[in-house]
Amino acid sequence: MAVLSGGVGAAKFLQGLVKAVDESEVVAIVNTGDDWYLHGLKICPDLDTITYTLSGQVNTEMGWGRANETWNAMESLEILGGETWFRLGDRDLATHLYRTQRAQSGATLDVITREITEAFSIGCTILPMTNDTVSTKVQIENRADLLDFQEYFVKLRAEPRVSKVAYQGCESASVLKEAMDALLIADQIIIAPSNPILSIEPILSLPGIKECLLERRNKVIAISPIVNGKALKGPAGKIMAELGQEASVLGIAKRYREFAKYLVIDNLDIEYSGEIRNSSMEPVVLGTVMTTPDVATGLAKEIIRLI
Repeated sequence: MAVLSGGVGAAKFLQGLVKAVDESEVVAIVNTGDDWYLHGLKICPDLDTITYTLSGQVNTEMGWGRANETWNAMESLEILGGETWFRLGDRDLATHLYRTQRAQSGATLDVITREITEAFSIGCTILPMTNDTVSTKVQIENRADLLDFQEYFVKLRAEPRVSKVAYQGCESASVLKEAMDALLIADQIIIAPSNPILSIEPILSLPGIKECLLERRNKVIAISPIVNGKALKGPAGKIMAELGQEASVLGIAKRYREFAKYLVIDNLDIEYSGEIRNSSMEPVVLGTVMTTPDVATGLAKEIIRLI
């Protein structure tokens, strides 16, 4: 079972999925378009959010970062006048220090990720989408240059109007072999309820991914991150609207209908079932708002019954 994954929304779903099936059967293929360097450290936000969530060590209030975190390093850095708008807790810093040291010694991101997930005693497989560099860039109104995703998302709080999103390096990047193998043999391929533009599209932009999904369309299930016209987390709806796309389950259907047979939507969007069916997707109406891990498990159990 392969899951195309972003950050918080995917992490919540995976937390339920690994309780609904044998966790060793689950392969999360994770967006790395958000990855970047700060303070000389290699930071992989989506990989870390999923790792912390599945290990039970995530800050549940925020949905990202470590639980029981302290901030001594950031407080000291602030005194020195360093940049602290992207806050890294002391425990979280240890992950980035380890990843950076291993990368500098020549280890690839998939190997480093495996080492980290093993250290966190995670039973499913977590894979970066690629070992190559793919960078999600955002262009905002009144600026000609492209911003790093984190500058837009964290520093500017995703407030400026977006005019363009680019995935630098995607054309020359190679999908991780283990990720492609998982997609080719999976009984089900699930597109997690992550931001379709900022989290899922970087994965889909890699050469060969969409072609693989097209060939296996009957096995592909997408979960809408939009409920009743709004994103449950983050700026997905806002960015879709700013880029001229409908910020609704119909907009999600339009993005995924070519290579996904099923679209899981929330009960609040049942009225759109007919239009989704007319777009050549099969609507599946369930409770998709994962307020607790148990709710996520229930959702996962319903989804795995589809195929």
